[in-house]
Amino acid sequence: MTAQELAEACAREMWNSDSASQRLGMVLKHIAPGEATLGMELGPAMTNGHGNAHGGYLFTLADSAFAFACNTYNEMTVAQHCSVTYITPGALGDQLTATAREISRKGRSGIYDVTITREDGTVIAEFRGHSRTLSRPLLPGTRTEG
Repeated sequence: MTAQELAEACAREMWNSDSASQRLGMVLKHIAPGEATLGMELGPAMTNGHGNAHGGYLFTLADSAFAFACNTYNEMTVAQHCSVTYITPGALGDQLTATAREISRKGRSGIYDVTITREDGTVIAEFRGHSRTLSRPLLPGTRTEG
């Protein structure tokens, strides 16, 4: 199995159990080793008291992209620490895209950056996630390489 095929298999396994991302209408647009891109439309239930994107939904979109990116190696991996910086408000109806990329992966620790943009390319938020790999494979009936 190639690295790309492994990443795709891991993404399918994750997606099948990820009811949160599915219920929020997220779409997995791209997956590759250490990378993931998810999309989501900002719906009426996702706005705050100012009528802008609620930060919790932006965080969730970024966190999901982070999760898919750091779980592309068939090593069950979880978030250890995450932070987000909100740059400009998202608006109702915005088509949001969260693009996650691996910055560093050493031993059981990883660092991933996620940029959330709207359809015109405006950056809405920047997210950084620190991951921790557990000692078991993501795909049933397989072994990790590490």
